Amino acid sequence: MSHPSLSGVYLLLDEQWVPRHNLSSVLELAAGCGIRLFQYRNKTGSPRDVFAKAGELREVAARSGALFIVNDRCDVALAVEADGVHLGQEDLPLDLARQVMGRHKIIGISTHRPEEAMQATRGGADYIGYGPLFPATTKEAHAAPVGLAGLQDIRALTSLPVFAIGGITLDALEEIVDSGANGVAVASAVLDSSNIEQTMRDFVSHFPAPSSPLHE
Repeated sequence: MSHPSLSGVYLLLDEQWVPRHNLSSVLELAAGCGIRLFQYRNKTGSPRDVFAKAGELREVAARSGALFIVNDRCDVALAVEADGVHLGQEDLPLDLARQVMGRHKIIGISTHRPEEAMQATRGGADYIGYGPLFPATTKEAHAAPVGLAGLQDIRALTSLPVFAIGGITLDALEEIVDSGANGVAVASAVLDSSNIEQTMRDFVSHFPAPSSPLHE
């Protein structure tokens, strides 16, 4: 299934920023700046806590006409009626996730090597995240940076939307797009910015405005 908003800026709302930011407020601000794709990531909360917080964000995303993805948790994604789930290489296998989520939900896959990108494509993922493109600070390093050359290499191997992830900065954005990325998944580049709203607008300005994502 094709989703017109699987491109552009993909904002990762990680629970680690909660001491400094209200994630619902960040999502609302980002939607006002033109961001239409969000992922909620909570690696440490209890299932009940993750469900409650994901539900709050889901409501804000729905009001804003944005797509809302839950990291890792198919059960939470279904419970809050999210638009989909994003899975890592150690999470539920793609074929089983599709059985759980159904064919109308979005499933994204984190990939770090060409063979993983091809496997996600063959398995019916809706998009892939590829990286880390550059050294990243958001997550513990689990793979060597693939660089722009790595992004160029996998572009020819998949027809899926590709989101570059890992150490993304505004300075590198033009080269990232030129290397074949349909979008960029960002967290610290926005949430650690001294002017979050302007940074969001600067990221969004590099991509064409998506059409409405919801239930066309």
